[in-house]
Amino acid sequence: MKTLARAADLADIIRRLRTVRPEAAAKWGRMSAHQMVCHLADSMRMALNQKTTSTATGPLRRTLIKWIALYVPAPWPAGIQTRPEIDQEDGGTRPLNFGSDMETLESLLRSLTDEQLPACATHPIFGPMSRPAWLRWAYLHADHHLRQFGA
Repeated sequence: MKTLARAADLADIIRRLRTVRPEAAAKWGRMSAHQMVCHLADSMRMALNQKTTSTATGPLRRTLIKWIALYVPAPWPAGIQTRPEIDQEDGGTRPLNFGSDMETLESLLRSLTDEQLPACATHPIFGPMSRPAWLRWAYLHADHHLRQFGA
């Protein structure tokens, strides 16, 4: 299973990220490529406990859905709803400069793998997660959106 805990998987995500251009068209969804970069950055801030999000969890989401999302070897489907605080058309970080926003995302990805995740980091849907689960989730989330833009 791929995870940001592995240097090779992190390098692959960063390599793919660097191929995304601001004018890239999405294969699904309503985000622009630049919004996607900011969305991923906000998501990494959430994992690092630097951004607070509202919760939308329950027993089924914290158990079965979490297990399926993290461990079933299948790509995530299009159309997964996000929390408003990391939705760039709602409360998420607004895109400013594509180059600097890309640098910020890359830095956050590296921070996620370099630093010990805060003990209180809680996913808004999956609830409390271990460091290995967060790093698996971060890989899958980045992969999902990179596929969205053909990277």
